[in-house]
Amino acid sequence: MNRLKRLLRWLFYTFFVVTDLLFILLAWFIITVTIKSPVIESGDMAVVQKERSMRGPDFYTLSNSWIKKSETGLWEIYVEGDGFERGVTEGKLNKELAEKQEVAFVDQLQKMIPSRAMLNYLKFFIGFFNRNIDQYVIPEYKEEIYGESLYASDKFDFIAPKYYRMLNYHAAHDIGHALQDKNMTVGCTAFGAWGDKTDDGTLIIGRNFDFYVGDAFAEDKLINFVKPKDGYKFMMVSWAGMIGAVSGMNEKGLTVTLNASKSEIPTSAATPISLVAREILQYAKNIKEAMEIAKKRKTFVSESLFIGSAADKRTATIEKTPSKTELFESPEPDYIICANHYQGKSFETDKINMENKEKSSSYYRYKHLDQLIRAQPQITVNDAAAILRNRTGMDGKDIGMGNEKSLNQLIAHHAVIFKPERLQVWVSTNPFQLGQFVCYDLNKIFAEAPGLATKKELYEKPLNIPADPFLYSAEFARFKAWKRMKEAFHMVHKKQPEYKVDKKIIDAFISYNPESWETYAVLGDYYNEGKQPELAMHYYSLALEKEITTVQDKEEIQKKISKIGGGL
Repeated sequence: MNRLKRLLRWLFYTFFVVTDLLFILLAWFIITVTIKSPVIESGDMAVVQKERSMRGPDFYTLSNSWIKKSETGLWEIYVEGDGFERGVTEGKLNKELAEKQEVAFVDQLQKMIPSRAMLNYLKFFIGFFNRNIDQYVIPEYKEEIYGESLYASDKFDFIAPKYYRMLNYHAAHDIGHALQDKNMTVGCTAFGAWGDKTDDGTLIIGRNFDFYVGDAFAEDKLINFVKPKDGYKFMMVSWAGMIGAVSGMNEKGLTVTLNASKSEIPTSAATPISLVAREILQYAKNIKEAMEIAKKRKTFVSESLFIGSAADKRTATIEKTPSKTELFESPEPDYIICANHYQGKSFETDKINMENKEKSSSYYRYKHLDQLIRAQPQITVNDAAAILRNRTGMDGKDIGMGNEKSLNQLIAHHAVIFKPERLQVWVSTNPFQLGQFVCYDLNKIFAEAPGLATKKELYEKPLNIPADPFLYSAEFARFKAWKRMKEAFHMVHKKQPEYKVDKKIIDAFISYNPESWETYAVLGDYYNEGKQPELAMHYYSLALEKEITTVQDKEEIQKKISKIGGGL
C-alpha cells in the first residue's frame, strides 16, 4: 500500500513538473517569436481615419490613391506617401483582394500538405525560424506591412497575428525554395537584349515568373503604381498583400526581376529577397547602385537579381547567396540570359551550383533560350512575347505540354516585357503568358494617376500584343482536361487506391498530352498502387523514353522500376 502511495505521489509530482516545463517552454516560445509592431507617430495616424469611396464597379478611391479593375482583367492600384500611409491605403483599397489571395494561398498549402499535424509543425517551425525577421526589414517597409496588416482578414488569425503573418508571407518564397533541398520546382527564365540585337537599338527585357501557388492565386494580378515619399516612382507586378518586388521598373528605367537559384538549407532569418528587390526598385537608378543595395542586405536564399538599366543601356545579373554577392556581365556583346543557376566566376566550382546545373531544368532552359535568341537577328517586342510563350524543347522538339524544361511551362503567375529607355512595360493577362500583353507608359501613368476620380483606361491599347492563338486551340483545351485528370489520378492514388479507372479514361489521358513524361509516371503510380506491377513497369518505362524534367525525377522512376523488378 505504501509503495502504491509513493508511486502515485511520484506520478503526481512528475505530472506537475512536466506540465510546468511545458508551460515554461510555451511561454518562452511565445516570447521568442513575438514581434512588436512598429511605433507610429501620432501625427501619422490621421490616414487611419480616412475611408475609401466607391466610385463605380471595382473602382475605389482614397485621397489621391485608388484601385480599379481594368477592362483587360488586370487590377491596377496607385498609392503615394510614406511607408505607413502607403500600407494603410493599400490595406483599405485592396482588402477584399488580399483576403481572396490569402484564401487561395492557404487552400493550396493545405492541398500540398494535407496533414494537419505537419501544417502545425511547419507553422511553429517557421514562427521560430523567422522570430527575428523584423530585424532584417528596413523601418519603412515594416511600417508599410504593418499599415496593410491592419485590414488583413480575421479568417486566418489562427495561423498568426496579422502583422506577423504578413511579414512571414513576404518570406514564403524564400523558405519554400530553400527547403527544397533536392530539386528546384521553380523555373523562372529571363533575357535582356540591346544594341544590334534589338530592332531599334534600345534595351528590351523579357521574363516569365513561374511561381505557382494554384490557378486561383494567379487570377487577380495587381499592377502597382507607387509614388513614395522618398525614392523613385515605380511600377511592379504582384498580388494584393505583397509589397515586395518580383518584377518591376522605376521612373529612371531601372528594372528588377527575381530568378531563384538552388540554396543551402538556411539556418536563420534574414531579409526576404523580394524586399531587397523592392529597395533596389525604389532607390537605385543604375546597375552600380543596385549592386550597392544588394551587397548590404543579408539574405537566407540564393537568388539572381536581373537588373536592366536605361542609364547603362544593358542588363546584368546580381548573383546573391547568403555568403557572397557577385555581379555577372554577359560575355555576349548585346544580350544576356538568366535561368536558375549562376554564371559568375566565383560559382564555377561551387558544388551546389554545379549540381543545380547538372540535375535541374535550368541549364536546359538556358541553352534553349540562347538558341531562340540567336535565331532572331533583331528582337522586337512581339518577338520577345513569342520567346516567352515558347512551349517546345530545344530544336523545336515536342517535350509535352507543361514540361519544366520549356520556357512556357503553363504555370506562370505572369510574364513581363520592359523597354526601359522608353519607360514602357507589357504585362501578360490570364492565363499564364497566353493572354494579351497590356502596355503601360510610365510617363503617362504618373502624369494622370494622382487623384483619378473617373474610371478610365490608362494602358496603351494600340501597343498591346494580341493573345497567343494557342489559347483558343483544341490543344489547349486538351491540356486543361489533362491537368484536371492528373489531379484526379493523384486523389485516387492518395484516397482510393483500390478504385479502378475505366480504360477509356486512361486512353484519353494519354491522348491529351502524349509526349509528357508525367502522363506515364502518373499512370505508373496508379497501377503500382493498384497492385498491377506489370502495367506499372510498362508505364514507368514509357516515362523514361520522354524528356524528363530533372535527374531526381528520372532517378525516382528508376527506383520504382527496380523495386517492382525485385518483387516480380
